[in-house]
Amino acid sequence: MTETATSELDDSFHVFDTTLRDGAQREGINLTVADKLAIARHLDDFGVGFIEGGWPGANPRDTEFFARAQQEIEFKHAQLVAFGATRRAGAKASEDPQVKALLESGAPVITLVAKSHDRHVELALRTTLDENLEMVRDTVTHLTSQGRRVFVDCEHFFDGYRANPEYAKAVVRAASEAGADVVILCDTNGGMLPAQVQAVVSTVLADTGARLGIHAQDDTGCAVANTLAAVDAGATHVQCTANGYGERVGNANLFPVVAALELKYGKQVLPEGRLREMTRISHAIAEVVNLTPSTHQPYVGVSAFAHKAGLHASAIKVDPDLYQHIDPEQVGNTMRMLVSDMAGRASVELKGKELGVDLGGDRELVGRVVERVKERELRGYTYEAADASFELLLRTEVQGGKPLRYFEVESWRAIVEDRPDGTHANEATVKLWAKGERIVATAEGNGPVNALDRSLRVALEKIYPQLAKLELVDYKVRILEGVHGTQSTTRVLISTTDGAGEWSTVGVAENVIAASWQALEDAYTYGLLRAGVTPAE
Repeated sequence: MTETATSELDDSFHVFDTTLRDGAQREGINLTVADKLAIARHLDDFGVGFIEGGWPGANPRDTEFFARAQQEIEFKHAQLVAFGATRRAGAKASEDPQVKALLESGAPVITLVAKSHDRHVELALRTTLDENLEMVRDTVTHLTSQGRRVFVDCEHFFDGYRANPEYAKAVVRAASEAGADVVILCDTNGGMLPAQVQAVVSTVLADTGARLGIHAQDDTGCAVANTLAAVDAGATHVQCTANGYGERVGNANLFPVVAALELKYGKQVLPEGRLREMTRISHAIAEVVNLTPSTHQPYVGVSAFAHKAGLHASAIKVDPDLYQHIDPEQVGNTMRMLVSDMAGRASVELKGKELGVDLGGDRELVGRVVERVKERELRGYTYEAADASFELLLRTEVQGGKPLRYFEVESWRAIVEDRPDGTHANEATVKLWAKGERIVATAEGNGPVNALDRSLRVALEKIYPQLAKLELVDYKVRILEGVHGTQSTTRVLISTTDGAGEWSTVGVAENVIAASWQALEDAYTYGLLRAGVTPAE
C-alpha cells in the first residue's frame, strides 16, 4: 500500500469511519469490492482520519479489498484500518491464523474487538475472565511489536459496565497498558442515553487514564447525541458511518457528528475546506450503495434548509439566519423555498429569485401567483416537489397569463389492448402543431404512459433535436382523497433529466393517464426552456 499521507490535522482527535464494515451490515446493502473501493475514495476525499475496510481473512471479499486497496488507492488523508478479534482462548497471538491475516492485510492500523461484558466472556467465548484479559494483552502486544497501531473496541461495554463495572474497566486497562492507542467504548445494543454515556465515559476516563473513543448504535435514536456526550466527557475518537448506515436501525451518522464538531464545538476535525463537500459526499455514497438519500437528513438532506411556511419566508427575506441554524453553504447544501398553499408573498418572491425569475417587486403580480398556487393546490397540485411546473406557472403569470408554448396539442390518445394470450399492447397517438407544422406521431411502449412519452418524443424531436437528451428517471402516482374510489383525483409527479440536471413536474386529473400527460407536457416544455430554445409566438 502506498504510504498514507499525514493529514494537516494533529492526532489529538480522531474521526474514524466504519461504513465499509459496520455500515455494510445494514439490511439492503450488499457491497462489492468495487463499491468498497469507491466509497473508500469518497471518505478519503472527505478527509476522515481512519477508514475501517473490513475483516481480512473472514471472507474473500474483504481480503480482496485490502489487496486491491494497496494497489489502487493512494490515500490523501485517511489511514486504512483492518478489523479483527483478539486471539482465541488458549492460543498464542503470534500463531493465531486470523491475527496473521490482519498483519497480511498490509493495513497500518488494526482494530481489535474484545469482550468487556463478563457474561459474554463466559457464555460466548466460553473462557475465564482472566484468560480474556490475557487474550487482549497478548494480541495487542503482538500487533504493536509488528509495527501496527492498535485500537481496541470494547464490545457491549456499557451493558457490561452496568453488570460488572470493575471488570469492564479492567479490560480497558489491559488494552491500554498493552499498547493500544485508543480504547473504544461500544454501545453495541444501542440502548444508552446521552446523560448515561457522559457519566460512564467520565468515570472510566478518570479511573483508567486510557485514551477513550465512542462507538454508538442508534436503537434509541440517540447515536449522534451519545457520541457528542462522550466527547463532552473526554472521548477523543468517534466511530461513525456515512448516512448512519448500520445493523438494525444504524450507527452514529458521520455527517451530523462531524458538522457538530466543526460548527458547534469549534474543533477542526477535517482538513481545511472539506466540510463544504459533505452534502456531495453523502449523496455520492448513497448512490454507490444504491439507497435513495434521506431527504430529511440533518445538514445534507435536500429538505435540511427547505422553508415552507409563509411566516418563515417573510423572516428569511429579511435575514436567512432567523430560521436557519447555519449557512447551508458551510456543508455544501442550499436553501430552498417551498411553494404551497401555505405560501405567502415572501415565499413566492424568494422562490422566484431562486429560479431566476425577476418579479420586480410587483405586488399585484406576486398576489396573483399566490392565489393561483393556492387555487391549484386545492385541486390537488403540489409545487414543493415540482419546481419545474411552478416555474412554468410563474413565467405564465409574468407574461400576463400567456403560457410558455413550444407546441400546441390538438389531441392525444392511449390504447391498451388485452390479447387472448395474456399479453398487452400499449399504443399512443399524438397530434400537435410545432413551428407551423402539423405532426401526427404514433408509438408503442411498455405501458400507456411510456407509449405517450415515446409518441410525444417522436413528434417533437425532428423540430426540437434538443429533446434527444431528455430521459424520464422517476414516475410517482398518488391517489388523492375522493368519494367514489376509482373516481378519485390522481396526482402524478415525473422527474426528468437532460444529463446536466434534473427537474420535476406535476399533473392532476381524474385519471392517471390524463394526469401523466400534463406532467409530460410540462417536462418537455421545461426541457426546451432549459436548452435555451425560444418559445413560439
